[in-house]
Amino acid sequence: MKRTDYCGRIDTRYLARTVTLAGWVHRRRDHGGVIFVDLRDREGLVQIVCDPDRAATFATAEKLRNEFCVCVTGLVRPRPEGTVNPNLTSGGIEVLAHEIEILNASVTPPFQLDDDNLSETVRLEHRVLDLRRPVMQKNLMTRYRAAMSARRYLDELGFVDIETPFLYKSTPEGAREFLVPSRIHHGQFYALPQSPQLFKQMLMMAGFDRYYQVVKCFRDEDLRADRQPEFTQIDIETSFLGEDEIRPMMEGLVRRMFRDALGEELPDPFPVMAFADAMRDYGSDKPDLRIPLRLTELTDLMKSVDFKVFRGAAEMANGRVAALRVPGGGSLTRKEIDDYTTFVAIYGAKGLAYIKVNDASKPNDQGLQSPIVKFLPEGVLREILARTGAADGDLVFFGADRAKVVNDALGALRAKVGHERGLAQGRWKPLWVVDFPMFEQDDETGAWAARHHPFTAPKDGHEDRFAADPGSAIAKAYDVVLNGWEIGGGSVRIHRPEVQAKVFEALAISPEDQRRKFGFLLDALSYGAPPHGGIAFGLDRMATLMCGAESIREVIAFPKTQRGQDLLVDAPSAATEQQLRDLHIKVRPSDAVKP
Repeated sequence: MKRTDYCGRIDTRYLARTVTLAGWVHRRRDHGGVIFVDLRDREGLVQIVCDPDRAATFATAEKLRNEFCVCVTGLVRPRPEGTVNPNLTSGGIEVLAHEIEILNASVTPPFQLDDDNLSETVRLEHRVLDLRRPVMQKNLMTRYRAAMSARRYLDELGFVDIETPFLYKSTPEGAREFLVPSRIHHGQFYALPQSPQLFKQMLMMAGFDRYYQVVKCFRDEDLRADRQPEFTQIDIETSFLGEDEIRPMMEGLVRRMFRDALGEELPDPFPVMAFADAMRDYGSDKPDLRIPLRLTELTDLMKSVDFKVFRGAAEMANGRVAALRVPGGGSLTRKEIDDYTTFVAIYGAKGLAYIKVNDASKPNDQGLQSPIVKFLPEGVLREILARTGAADGDLVFFGADRAKVVNDALGALRAKVGHERGLAQGRWKPLWVVDFPMFEQDDETGAWAARHHPFTAPKDGHEDRFAADPGSAIAKAYDVVLNGWEIGGGSVRIHRPEVQAKVFEALAISPEDQRRKFGFLLDALSYGAPPHGGIAFGLDRMATLMCGAESIREVIAFPKTQRGQDLLVDAPSAATEQQLRDLHIKVRPSDAVKP
C-alpha cells in the first residue's frame, strides 16, 4: 500500500488519474448492483464506486461496514450529471475502485458518526471514535493551524522557543495547585505550574530577550465551559519594551492567527478600554462588544429616595444601583422576566426589579408599568428615563446591591438578553482592557490579594499608594477580550527588587516567607534585571471561538469532564498500596474513594 493522496483533497484536477486512498468507511450504499462507499480521512470524504464488472473488488466491497479501515486504488472520473455535491471538495468527482484492501475490520460502532445528538458522556467514553467525526477533525485542524501561525509570527519577530519545568515549586499565583509527591524526598512535594511565569521572567533576566512557549499549564480549580484542569497557553515574554509597545505586537499575533486559521480579518487596531469604564458600562472586565447594551449608573440618584432596596444599596460603602435598558423589552412576558430573575440569582442577586415603559411622556404609574413605580417620585422616574434613554416599548431592569453583585448579575444579564433578543452586531469584536487595579480586597477578611499576580508592575509611582490606599493602585496589566471571552492576559513585570518587596509587603507576605518562597526570584532581580513584560494567550479558548464551539472540550483531543475526569482512560484512579508506600503517603479511611 502506498497512499498517493488524501480523500478530502481529490477534486476535478485529478480527473483521469489513478489514485490510492486510505481511510475509514463512512457509509456504504448498495444501489441496484452498484456499491457506493463514502471513504473518509482527516481531510474529508470522497465517493468510491464499486462496479460488479470487477468481481474481486465488488466481493470485497460487499464485506465493508461502517468504520472499516481500507485502502482503495481507483480511477478518478466525473460524477454523473445531476449527482454533483457542491458542498464537498470532491463533490464533482468519484473514484472507480480497481482494488480494495481491508486493512482492519471494525465492530459495530456505539453511535453513528454523523449523529449530532450524542451525550457528552458517550462521546468522551468513546473519544477515539468521537475524534473521527468530521466536525472534531475540523476543530483540531483549525487549532493546529492557529498554533502554527503563532509560532511562525513569533519566530519572525525573533522570539525563541524555550521549555520550562513541569515539576516546580509551589508558589501563590491565584489558583489552587496540583501537588506531586516526591518519592526520593520524604514528605516533600513538587507543584505542577499554573503558568511558567517566574521561569520566563528569569529567562529575561538571563538575557534571552524574547521567549515563547506553547505550553501545558495546570490549575486545580472549579471547572466551567472555558476551563480545564490542564490547558494550553501561548506563553510570551519580552525585554526592553513597555506596555504601549507590547500590546500592538501581541494584537498583531491575534490578527495573524485568525487570518491563517480562518481567513478572517480582525479590526486594526483593537479598541482600548480602561477596567473602570468596562465595569461601569458593562459590569464585566471582558465585555462582549457585539451587544450594544450598556449599564446606566443610578447610585447617586437613589440616595434621595425612600425605597429602601435602592437607597440601602446606594448608601452602602461598596454599593451600586444600576439599570439595563432592553430595547423593545416591553414585550417580555412575566414568565420571561421571572426566568431572568432566576438567572441573576446565580450571581447573588436577591431579585430583579423592572419597569416597562408604555408611555415615556408619562413618568408615573400611568405611563410606566412596574410594582416599584409607586415607590419612586416622578422626578426620579423622569431622570431614570432620561439617563437610560428608555422609549415607548422598552423595559428597564435594575440591580441594587454590593457593586460586585450588581456588576456580575447585570453584566451576565446584559449578555444573555442581548443574544436571546438578537441584538448582537458583527462577527468579531476584540478589545484591550487596561489599567486594572493592582489589588482586590476580600469582602469578608479584608485581606488584599494581587488581582493579576504578585509580579505585576504598578503604574509609575503607584507603589507609594500601597501602604495608605492599596485599592487605588493601578497595575500595568492588560487583557485581550474577544466576543466576551478573555483570550489573553499579561502585564509589565516588576524588575526592581525594592518594588517587588513593597508588593509582597502589601500582600502581607513576611520577609521570611518572601525569602522562603521567592528567594530565587529576589536574587535574580538583584543582578541587573531588565525591564520586561509579557502575555499568555489561551490557545484552547481561541480555538473554541474560531470553531464556533460551545466549550473548550470541543477543541481538546482528550479533555476532562466538568468533574475533572477522563472518561476514556478512567482517570483519576486509585493508587496501589505499594505506590502509596513508595511516596510515603497514607490515605485516611474517611478520604478513601468508595466504589
